[in-house]
Amino acid sequence: MLHEMIVHGLTLDPLTNMPIIILRDKENQRALPIWIGVFEANAILLELEKINTPRPMTHDLLKIMIDQFKGKVNRIVVNDLKDSTFYANIEIAFNHTNIIIDSRPSDAIALALRVNAPIFVSDKVIASSKTIENTENDEQLKDWLEHLKPEDFG
Repeated sequence: MLHEMIVHGLTLDPLTNMPIIILRDKENQRALPIWIGVFEANAILLELEKINTPRPMTHDLLKIMIDQFKGKVNRIVVNDLKDSTFYANIEIAFNHTNIIIDSRPSDAIALALRVNAPIFVSDKVIASSKTIENTENDEQLKDWLEHLKPEDFG
């Protein structure tokens, strides 16, 4: 089963200063943190803040190429977690054919934000990752993140 999620925001791991993207389900029942690289966080932040760059960034270029080839990103799916590394697929429709492309979750999310595609996370990932339940309270989420350690994952 897949769970639709939205990007709740970006934060920094207080121990490593690495960016973390927070995905939250639409019912505010759980949040999933995914550690990402600085450049990927920047690409996501640029889109979240609707900041235009003078030239297309990599994810903008992907969007332009998909549009030019008359494709459509149907969804992205964070589908696996192995050795503390998340995996994702980008599902694209081209000429009545569905194509699945392996991707880092951060790149898939950056693209999904640009094309307004839904973001899903599989049961397998939720079951094997560190999530926080009942996330309506942002202070609870902040406290949880401050005490989360990378070794708590998978």
